[in-house]
Amino acid sequence: MYKATAADIQKLREMTDAGMMDCKKALEETGGDFQEAQDWLRKKGIAKAAKREDREAKEGVVVAKTNAGQTQGIVIALNCETDFVARNDNFVNLANKIAGIALESFPATLADLLALPYEGGVTIGEKVAEQNGIIGEKVELSRYEPLTGAQLLTYNHSNNKRSVLVALNKDGEAFAQAGRDVAMQIAAMNPISVSKDDVDQSVIAREIEVGKELARNEGKSEDMLEKIALGRLNKFFQESTLLSQKFVKNGDQTVDQYLKSLDKDLTVTAFRHVSL
Repeated sequence: MYKATAADIQKLREMTDAGMMDCKKALEETGGDFQEAQDWLRKKGIAKAAKREDREAKEGVVVAKTNAGQTQGIVIALNCETDFVARNDNFVNLANKIAGIALESFPATLADLLALPYEGGVTIGEKVAEQNGIIGEKVELSRYEPLTGAQLLTYNHSNNKRSVLVALNKDGEAFAQAGRDVAMQIAAMNPISVSKDDVDQSVIAREIEVGKELARNEGKSEDMLEKIALGRLNKFFQESTLLSQKFVKNGDQTVDQYLKSLDKDLTVTAFRHVSL
């Protein structure tokens, strides 16, 4: 029988904000499966909606950049073990140089980026691996997200731990501030998709199942479970999809309404959000 370790309990606690004993029970009830354990906690009403954080990246630097024409952009994350290393100028400069190479070459995948030449006859992958010995910590290039669009805007948080790249369907300086506002919205509210139409069906199915179980635990009749779950699903869409979220600069508008107030056809086509 699976017995939860202190490390696993702490990991689940960081994912869900649930209590230690609740995390221990959830893990032991689900055989140590972290995804099932999160669902178990949520169905009991113990954990809030699943957090959408990068659970592997602990420290490091995240950088978003666009080309001069703002039609191509990238986000990269260079990871390390401690905040001390992440704040080191040499480490920050390395992340920015890799981001510059990524933007110039615009490779399709992270593997392609790692294979690109850095300088001194080594690839980016080899340069990153070299840092393990120089710094004495595990260093890895964990994320690379390319994006194209009519106009791309960025948001880089001042602590280098969070960056956003957002694509609008229209270009021009008249919409540039809107793009920056939306990028900050994404950083603050962490949506999972542009709209509900982009949400994966497996996520929708899980939300409905969790909604039904919560309603069942509240004593609601079986014939009401589907309706209640769908109501909770709509609330999930409002809180978790970008265009339906309340605009952080004006809570009387959704993000979609804010964009439409500038131009009836203005919208977000895609975004990339990388956070430590």
